Amino acid sequence: MSDIERLAGAAREAAAALAVMTTDQKNVALRAMADGLEQEAERILAENRKDLAAGKEQGLSSALMDRLELNGRRISEMSEGLVEVAALRDPVGEVMEGWRLPNGLEVEKVRVPLGVVGIIYEARPNVTVDAAGLCIKSGNAVILRGSSSAINSNRALAGVLSEAAVESGLPGGCVQLVDSVDREAAMEMMRLHGAIDVLIPRGGEGLIRTVVESSTVPVIETGVGNCHIYVDDHADLEMALEILDNAKTQRPGVCNAVETLLVHRAVAPEFLLKAWDRLGAKGVTLKCDQEAREILPECDDATEEDWKTEYLDLTLAVKVVEDLGAAIAHINMFGTGHSDAIVTSDYGRAGRFTAEVDSAAVYVNASTRFTDGGQFGLGAEIGISTQKLHARGPMGLAELTSTKYIIRGSGQTRT
Repeated sequence: MSDIERLAGAAREAAAALAVMTTDQKNVALRAMADGLEQEAERILAENRKDLAAGKEQGLSSALMDRLELNGRRISEMSEGLVEVAALRDPVGEVMEGWRLPNGLEVEKVRVPLGVVGIIYEARPNVTVDAAGLCIKSGNAVILRGSSSAINSNRALAGVLSEAAVESGLPGGCVQLVDSVDREAAMEMMRLHGAIDVLIPRGGEGLIRTVVESSTVPVIETGVGNCHIYVDDHADLEMALEILDNAKTQRPGVCNAVETLLVHRAVAPEFLLKAWDRLGAKGVTLKCDQEAREILPECDDATEEDWKTEYLDLTLAVKVVEDLGAAIAHINMFGTGHSDAIVTSDYGRAGRFTAEVDSAAVYVNASTRFTDGGQFGLGAEIGISTQKLHARGPMGLAELTSTKYIIRGSGQTRT
């Protein structure tokens, strides 16, 4: 039996025990895990510094280094996040609906844990904590496989979380980290159909595509965010500028940051000049189509590839479009189904945009940066699902459950 198979076996046993634990038992463990992070903060930061030094040597991008870096504030935020998860309503056991049949059978549709959840992710040590907390609260055991760039941070975090959980009465194997960073370890996880119930990849397009295409375990596809903002000719241009600035520059290295700006031809000259003044001063590089370059000759030329690119950096693709229909067509052709926005004062156009843009989150007059479980009031998330089965959009506790039917009778038989 391989190391991965042993982890999966332990997780399967833990999942069976977790599925019947009370909400109070899980909440006690979550609060102990939160305390453990605070108490072991210095050790965690020391391990994180090793990863940061290695990342600098390897030439990791500024966006990846930002995701990799931990500090006292971020550890406190992760700890607070676990406490917040403990305060959320437990979905396990919720009766979603129920009815009585003419033959007297009583049918209930009830939420139950998924079982064993595998997470394969890149340089994001916060995912270690988020995933562990959400899986524990929803009654799932979790197997974490991070990237080599965060291995020291992940070992420290997972060790603290697992120890605190077990000391609080949760079963051993409820939170486990794959210690190997070899690609084969991740591939083996993808082949453990029947031992792992679902895989969730968190990272760039290459990682997600590999997991989706290689896995025999069911996959929930998350993350890649080629997000758009369309500025209509009925837009408040000052509002549009604030929204664009926030969506591009507040934190460019995340999946809900805007990557492509579409502007109606009628307002393009005025708006693009305003946008260049604001964004250029913050170091944003614009890649423009021919019509936008006639307004902003300072821009770089956009290629077909730019319309498909998730930059995760201070780069923005810009295209002038003829009308709303052209904007919708562009988004549905090049977008990734993550988050897209329209800025307009026309109610009818807003309605058409929300109806026709096929994305997990569609905004009217707001920044795409709100696509987040906490911001949506879900408390936390394990990722943003960009597929349509079994969940779409921010995946909170409810999305980490499945359902079962419970049928109660009094001796009924089928004829």
